[in-house]
Amino acid sequence: MAYLPNIYRPGIDFKGEVMFDKNIYQDRRNILKKRVKNGLVLFLGHGESPVNFTDNCYRFRQDSTFLYYAGISHPDLALVLDCDTGQEYLFGRDYTMDEIVWMGARPSIARRGAQSGITNTLDMSHLKKVLSTAVKQGRPVHFLPPYRDHHKICLMELMGAPLCAMEGMASLELIQAVVAQRLYKSNEEVAEIESAVNTTVGMHATAVTTALPGMTEARVAAEVERVAKAFDHWLSFPIIATVNGQTLHNHDQSNMLREGQLFLLDAGAETAMGYAGDLTTTFPVSPAFTTQQRDIYEIVLAAQDKAVSLLAPGISFKEVHFAAALEIARGLKDLGLMKGDVAGAVEAGAHAMFFPTGLGHLMGLDVHDMENLGEVWVGYDGAPKSEQFGLKSLRLARPLEPGFTLTVEPGIYFIPQLMEMWQKEGRFSQFINYHALEAYTGFGGIRNEENYLITDKGSRRLGKAKPRTVREIESLRTVAFG
Repeated sequence: MAYLPNIYRPGIDFKGEVMFDKNIYQDRRNILKKRVKNGLVLFLGHGESPVNFTDNCYRFRQDSTFLYYAGISHPDLALVLDCDTGQEYLFGRDYTMDEIVWMGARPSIARRGAQSGITNTLDMSHLKKVLSTAVKQGRPVHFLPPYRDHHKICLMELMGAPLCAMEGMASLELIQAVVAQRLYKSNEEVAEIESAVNTTVGMHATAVTTALPGMTEARVAAEVERVAKAFDHWLSFPIIATVNGQTLHNHDQSNMLREGQLFLLDAGAETAMGYAGDLTTTFPVSPAFTTQQRDIYEIVLAAQDKAVSLLAPGISFKEVHFAAALEIARGLKDLGLMKGDVAGAVEAGAHAMFFPTGLGHLMGLDVHDMENLGEVWVGYDGAPKSEQFGLKSLRLARPLEPGFTLTVEPGIYFIPQLMEMWQKEGRFSQFINYHALEAYTGFGGIRNEENYLITDKGSRRLGKAKPRTVREIESLRTVAFG
C-alpha cells in the first residue's frame, strides 16, 4: 500500500539501541554548559515502573531531555555536567549475573558513556556525594521540574530538602537553556520525526481501509497499533479511536461502530529514538459522508489550509490560530450555525463553542514537546497565557522560527453538555444560532491533523501525505467495504 512507511535508521547499537553519532550529543552538552555557565546540571534518567509487582513493568521510556543530551535508553542512569570545569559524568549500575541470566547481556556503564562521548562513569552510589559536595561548596545544582514521584523522592534525598520543595527548586535558568536548544530541530531530528510520521500515515490509512460497521473501536485501535509494531515503532501516546469525537481526549474504546457515525482517530508512532508522529483523521463509518458531515468536514479542511498557508518564520502561532478560528466561524455562519460579525465572535470567544482547543503544539521527542518544562516557557517564550475559554488551551503562541516542528489540527466539535450550558446562560446569543444547533446534538466531532516543519521561507509538511480530502477518504472507504 502506498501509505505504508519507509524505515529510517540512523544507526543501531548493541541490542537494538539506536543513537545519533556521539559528536551530536557532545555538541549539545557543550552548548548547554556554556549557557548555564556555572554549577552542576543534573539530569535523572527514568527507572522501571511496575504495573502490579516489581518484575512486571510498563514499557520503559527514557526521559526525553535525558535522551536529547545523552541518547541512552536504559533505566536508572543520571547525567551530571560541571559547567565550571567542563567535566561530564554518567552514573549507573552494571548488571549482575542474575540480571544477565534473565535479561541478557547489556553494555557496561563505561561503554554506554563512551557511545555518548562521556569518559567519566561512576556507580550510582557516588551521585549523592558529588551533589552534596557541590552544595556544601555553595555551588548551584540545576535540575528540571520533576514530573515523576520517584524523581521527587530521589531529589529530596540527593539535595537534602523537603519533598514539597522539589518543584520550586527547579532551575529556571536550566529550563530556558534546554528550551532554547530543543526548540530547533536538526536535520537528523527532522529525519527521525518524518520516520515516525510515515509510520503514522500507514496507521491512519489502515484504519480508514479496515473499519466497518459492527466492529468495536478497540478492534480498529488494534489494527492501528499493529502497523506501528510491524515497523518496530511504539505509540507516541495512547490511541484515541472513537465514534464520540466530541470528547477531545477520548480513550474509551468499547463502542460498536454503526453506519451514519463519524470515526475519529488520533494516533501517532514513536521511533526507537523517541521521536513522535501525531496525526488525526476523521472518516465516516458508512462508505461516504452525509451532506451534513461533508459540510462540517470541508470547513475543517478550509481552516487547516488557511493555517498552513500562513506558516512561516516571524508570524506568531497565535495569529495563525485566530486565522483558522475565523475560517471556522465563517463556514459555520454560512451553514446558519453562527451569525453576526464573525470577527467580533472570534474576538469574544464565541467560536470556542465549536473549537474549544488550540490549533496545534510543538512536537519532537515528546508528542507535546517539552510540555513538562511549562507552556509559558516553551510555547509562549515567557509571555502570560490567556484565561479565555478555548484560547487558554492554545499550547503554542510564540513567533515561529526555522527548525520548529509542530502540528496543525483544527476541529469542529458538537459537545451536547457545552451547548446546553451556554444556551441556558444565553451566552453569545448574538453570535450563535442555538435553534439550528439542535440538528447537530448527536453529530460528534471532526479534527484533521498534520505535522509541519518551519523552513527559512515558509513551511513543509513532514512525511507522506495522509488520506485527507473527501474524495481520498471516500475512495479508501470503498476499499473497506469491498
